[in-house]
Amino acid sequence: MQHHNDTKEIDTMKIAFIGLGNMGGPMALNLHKAGHTVSAFDLSQPARDKLAADGVPVAADAKAAVQGAEVVISMLPASQHVDSLFLGQGELLAQLPAGTLVIDCSTIAAATSRKVAEAAKARGVDFIDAPVSGGTGGAIAGTLTFMVGGEVATLERARPLLEKMGANIFHAGAVGAGQTAKICNNMLLGILMAGTSEAIALGVANGLDPKVLSEIMRRSSGGNWALEKYNPMPGVMETAPASKGYAGGFGTDLMLKDLGLAQENAAAVKASTPLGGLARNLYAAHSIAGHGALDFSSIIKMVQKG
Repeated sequence: MQHHNDTKEIDTMKIAFIGLGNMGGPMALNLHKAGHTVSAFDLSQPARDKLAADGVPVAADAKAAVQGAEVVISMLPASQHVDSLFLGQGELLAQLPAGTLVIDCSTIAAATSRKVAEAAKARGVDFIDAPVSGGTGGAIAGTLTFMVGGEVATLERARPLLEKMGANIFHAGAVGAGQTAKICNNMLLGILMAGTSEAIALGVANGLDPKVLSEIMRRSSGGNWALEKYNPMPGVMETAPASKGYAGGFGTDLMLKDLGLAQENAAAVKASTPLGGLARNLYAAHSIAGHGALDFSSIIKMVQKG
């Protein structure tokens, strides 16, 4: 039951996809739709069922998923999960024959990416870190931005697959560089969202219409992505999570994780990130107040009048 045209899509690959959450699920589905042979796995039964319902073959476990795979793609929540899957309890690297390509799309510490990459290299396995930007909408539409760390030749090998999941592919540098670019981006995003929220809340406290104020700022020197695509005020943009009860999107706890990674990294290289640190504390307080599962734009609740 292959939907592709053999002349156009000659290079179909056998791909193991581990991690089928809000991002991984749609990414795996896009590879399946492109005619690749995907074997998917996630520890979560609902995640497995959702993908199986979309027609993607689901494996019994991670080791079964990688049997005979030419490429292994992982999309996991945090550093410890990636470490555990490939090197720890999962010992997945030991199952992979030399020549396998591993693409880790998780957002994790660059040091973890380098650790897995070194172990992979010792086994003759190619590894790149390829974290993404573009959110769940981008994952579904196949328009993600990939920030890749690794060797050029390995990226070129991965490119045809990345192009089925994303629209922009950047080579950031050596292994780990993709992760560094991602946390720099998300640190800035966290700062911009907090600042945008304060500005809108200040205007509203003065009786301004948030739609009018947002449009003024969007077209002025305060313009940024939050105003352009992701307004934090309910009712300003019907497509934004703010207008859907802050459901879906990019969770506060995920932003908090990324801001934490940025601060750990800043400490390691002795970089000064005062606003990044402040943003981390704001999102931490917001999470502790019970908003961890809400979209990160809900940070506006902290600065709004009741």
